[in-house]
Amino acid sequence: MNQYAFQLQISPDQYLDYYRGAVKAVVVRCSNGQTLQFPASFLQRFVTREGIQGSFVLVCDDNHKCVELKRVG
Repeated sequence: MNQYAFQLQISPDQYLDYYRGAVKAVVVRCSNGQTLQFPASFLQRFVTREGIQGSFVLVCDDNHKCVELKRVG
């Protein structure tokens, strides 16, 4: 399993583009410098009134299929 750590700060207004489907993928820079892209739908359970903020880890299998997104810290 591969794990990718990154920080997110998405305001409620910015998330509306993801929610409405105008933006389908999120692109982030991981703490190791890699660029990572994953479906925006993975973020839905982390949305609060303040948007989405915090440290996250995306876990992928050996075929690079996303298995789990979790908030850490």
